[in-house]
Amino acid sequence: MGDGLSRRAVLAVSGLAALSPLAAEATARRARGPLIVNALGGLENPNLALGRSSGGPADTDAPDVDARAIADAKASGLTAVNITLGYVAGPADPFDYTVRTIGEWDAVLRAHPADLIKVDRAADILRAHDEGKVGVIYGFQNAVQVEHDLTHIDTFGDLGVGVIQLTYNPANALGDGSMAPENRGLTDLGRKAVARLNARRIMVDLSHSGERTCLDAIAASTAPISINHTGCRALNDLPRNKTDAELRGVAEKGGFVGIFFMPFLASSGHASAEDVVAHIAHAVNVCGEDHVGIGTDGDVTAIDDLAAYRADLAKEVAERAKAGIGAKGERADTYPFVVDLRGVDQFRKLARLLAAKGYSQARIDKILGRNFVRFAREVWGA
Repeated sequence: MGDGLSRRAVLAVSGLAALSPLAAEATARRARGPLIVNALGGLENPNLALGRSSGGPADTDAPDVDARAIADAKASGLTAVNITLGYVAGPADPFDYTVRTIGEWDAVLRAHPADLIKVDRAADILRAHDEGKVGVIYGFQNAVQVEHDLTHIDTFGDLGVGVIQLTYNPANALGDGSMAPENRGLTDLGRKAVARLNARRIMVDLSHSGERTCLDAIAASTAPISINHTGCRALNDLPRNKTDAELRGVAEKGGFVGIFFMPFLASSGHASAEDVVAHIAHAVNVCGEDHVGIGTDGDVTAIDDLAAYRADLAKEVAERAKAGIGAKGERADTYPFVVDLRGVDQFRKLARLLAAKGYSQARIDKILGRNFVRFAREVWGA
């Protein structure tokens, strides 16, 4: 008995007696930093593609995931990211190309088991945070690869795809994108696709959609839906930004809205970190603090030579316009990222700006990632 009391006294002095296993784990998680989920972003090194365009090695078409990209993602504190894989536009067969790119990303994950894990459920995001890894969510930015055969939704679900965006900027067989002038809304096939996505517990993403398509999908879905990367049209009236009706509809359905770090946030086309904060604040005012997060639409690794990139960007913007997939607000002189909110410090800087706005740490944590995890539990399961 005396020995027991003596040991208890020692523990009390050391502070360990007060820590239950759950409390100890919570302390360890805090030491690892906030949980950060990028609802649409990248995990590649964009400098590799830039090097190829200026005469470097030929493009292998494999993901540009190198040691720097992984190190930068981990240094930024990123917990998980919804990457874009599969068909978006172009001459390739949508289904075949998508299956191939899934295989390429599977190979990336197999090559980096100490750093990357595939996310199939909300618990995988928490595991990535606990283990100091980066979770990779497989997502599409178009659904052309399923429009001729909705059983392909089951195929992609079996291959680990967790997010399917219904449209890109143009119309497809499911509905109208943000640049389709008719704004016709969700088609009958689109309603069937939403029902099948709900049944397979795959996130229905309404980014890039036209307003009527988005509102129709919100009404049709039996599960919460998302707009993973967008801005607020009330602050800058461009088609790629969402109206308050769309934002509110997503929140009322229990869904998630991610604010991007894109030129569409500012009328000048040169969006700043303060513009990102303003759009987050507007979304919080419309949706409530439990339904807003981030979907940067960019990589963590910064482009090193912006001067060299400008020539490459002008070519890309022209090609997108020619192919009919560009969006109003894209210009050769507008970077597809926020210059003062990029690189490995982007999430920490955003957190500091939100704190300076008076947001509590609890609200900031929700915006950085906890809200996405809550939404993921609703759709994918715990």
